[in-house]
Amino acid sequence: MPGPKPLPLELSDRERGVLRGWLRKRTAGQALVLRARIVLACAEGRPNSQVAQELGISRETVRKWRSRFAADRLEGLVDAPRSGAPRRITDEQVESLFAGTLYQAPPSGDSHWSTRSMAQAAGMSQSTVSRIWRAFGLKPHIVQTWKLSTDPQFVTKVRDVVGNYLSPPENALVLAVDEKSQIQALDRTQPVLPLAPTTPARMTHDYVRHGTTSLFAALDIASGSVIAQHYRRHRHQEFLRFLKTIDDAVPKDLDLHLVLDNYATHKTEAVKNELLRHPRFHLHFTPTSASWLNLVERWFAELTCRKLRRSAHRSVVELERDIRRWINEWNKNPKPFVWTKTADEILETLAAYCTRTTDSGH
Repeated sequence: MPGPKPLPLELSDRERGVLRGWLRKRTAGQALVLRARIVLACAEGRPNSQVAQELGISRETVRKWRSRFAADRLEGLVDAPRSGAPRRITDEQVESLFAGTLYQAPPSGDSHWSTRSMAQAAGMSQSTVSRIWRAFGLKPHIVQTWKLSTDPQFVTKVRDVVGNYLSPPENALVLAVDEKSQIQALDRTQPVLPLAPTTPARMTHDYVRHGTTSLFAALDIASGSVIAQHYRRHRHQEFLRFLKTIDDAVPKDLDLHLVLDNYATHKTEAVKNELLRHPRFHLHFTPTSASWLNLVERWFAELTCRKLRRSAHRSVVELERDIRRWINEWNKNPKPFVWTKTADEILETLAAYCTRTTDSGH
């Protein structure tokens, strides 16, 4: 026997608009979208069996949501909040743990809180402390280093260096110059085991030292190519020899603008006298404690990550030969590091940081 004929549904313009909006909303849950389809189909006067067949669901499901909508309208289609277990951690406890993490030192004398020490101090479980820390983005085990330059000419030097990056002089080459000193020729005490399926490459943690070398490098900021030379010592004599290498490598009709740090070997009397004899050299010094302004440091990071960190060498000669081979490959297809921030943007960022630090009371 067929069941009783369901009562027809009548929708207001607002209700119809809301239901159709749920169908178009990408973030709406699939369950809510299905319920909207059921009600819209029922509102067209179709019986439950036909709606169920069209949507691929049971008649009981159609009957349930038709009845819920008839009784509570749109609110009847939304799931009621689940009761669940009551909270065992109060807002006051969360606030106390948050403040203790930021402003209190561990009673054990440790330098920072761990989930175990905080759980013991707060009377909570370790997993609860971990969840609260994740919720607030607290990471007591991580520390980041920073340093603000105290150079009295900081603003002037920033504008000078960044100006050369963003608007290089005409008929000139801008080179970021620095030295990577004390590169060690390290050999592992046992053979390196190569990469294998499911197993990373492996090497011993201990090593044997076979001497050091220093790499003088000049990065062309326009092309990304590098002029480099190895020296066993790191004095102004070696720096002068490297300037001669740059002078020989660059066409004579181009001026040379060198971005340098404030290392003492760059400012000796011998260097100054040599520069007077070669007026095409123009030096631009970064502020003290601001090596991040020198783009060649970014290239040194590539060298370290892609070559030095996982290499093994039995002599300084072998190390220098390997680095030279890597640089030659780099120069076959150089990639410049594009500087994007203006001097004003850098200074505004540092000013905002200084303001936050001052206002924090630390």
